[in-house]
Amino acid sequence: MDTLITAGRVLPRPATPVDDGAVLVRDGVIVAAGPRADVVAQAAPDAVQHDFPTGTALAGLFNVHVHLAFDASREVLAHFSETEDLLNGARSRLTSMLRSGVTTVRDLGDRGHLGAAVRHSFEGSAAPRLLVSGPPITAPGGHCHFFGGETASDGEIRALIDANAAAGADVIKVMASGGQLTEGGADMWESQFDARQLSLIVAHAASHGLPVAAHAHGADAIEAAVEAGVSTVEHCSFLTGPRSFDRRPKVAQRMAADGISACSTSSRNWRVIVEKLGDEVAQAMYGRLPWLEEHGVRLLSGTDAGLPGSVFDDPVGALELYEWLGFPRRRILEIATEDSAAGLGLSAVTGRLEAGLAADVLVVEGDPLASLAALRNPLLVLAQGRST
Repeated sequence: MDTLITAGRVLPRPATPVDDGAVLVRDGVIVAAGPRADVVAQAAPDAVQHDFPTGTALAGLFNVHVHLAFDASREVLAHFSETEDLLNGARSRLTSMLRSGVTTVRDLGDRGHLGAAVRHSFEGSAAPRLLVSGPPITAPGGHCHFFGGETASDGEIRALIDANAAAGADVIKVMASGGQLTEGGADMWESQFDARQLSLIVAHAASHGLPVAAHAHGADAIEAAVEAGVSTVEHCSFLTGPRSFDRRPKVAQRMAADGISACSTSSRNWRVIVEKLGDEVAQAMYGRLPWLEEHGVRLLSGTDAGLPGSVFDDPVGALELYEWLGFPRRRILEIATEDSAAGLGLSAVTGRLEAGLAADVLVVEGDPLASLAALRNPLLVLAQGRST
């Protein structure tokens, strides 16, 4: 059955808007996207039609860093320990993301392979494409040890990678530095693994055909992760202390040259942080994003959803950080769609409205190129051709 979506404008890519456009979907795949007359001519006579004369159709959004095991409350760790309802809670969170326009999600840390169970539970029904890591590799007592990924030797590192791969992981996550959620562990700027260990992780993950995502706030941890050849650096804060930073141009240049992407993991909480820290410190912290962009590093859209206050259903609140930093709206939409697809190796699958790609389609009221607020008004969301 054909599904024909007509809209006031269509963004096959954010850089190529088409007024009075259409998207044709067949069996979960995009058949055509572009000027209305050209697309309508290819639709079957009995196509299901959706018309949005004042709306905009674009590719579904990405959130490449979430934790479905967490509920975004102040008591996130206490609720996480209540294991009996983790699956239903995670399913609800993933559904809320789809309703907000997110069609591809990457879960970067759970316990007991919850993400894989969530993905299995949605087979045959509408849900975002879900990539999962399983328990992340960490040091004994290290950051997020409560996920069950503590390792004390090379052998234990390899064994955890093997177990995650066997459970259906799409990516291996390593906590290269400490983090603020874990009491008693390494500080955010302190390294948990050295370059040799990170290289071991990358090599063993590669033996399973899997990329590596490195949680790295510290400047040293970022440099070691990049040297080891990870695929993405999560947070990428370049911290050297509580409020001190050391952006290293050679590291950024290496990331750009090697195709290593950076995910800011900033949620809508960025406004609270700016208010708390003041513009000067906030600019020093968030200014790494335009700095990375200037160095040619691909930026990915991710929010760390699940952490306190980092909700699952407000992707726009997070994207508005880029506008505050001076990014054009076109670039923001590219980061949230085609650039994130490229960073996850999914350019041949999704991220654009293009014939042959999965029908991950978001239709919103208004024009997000004129105001990102339009993204807060989804009219239709298709995930691989399935509607919510």
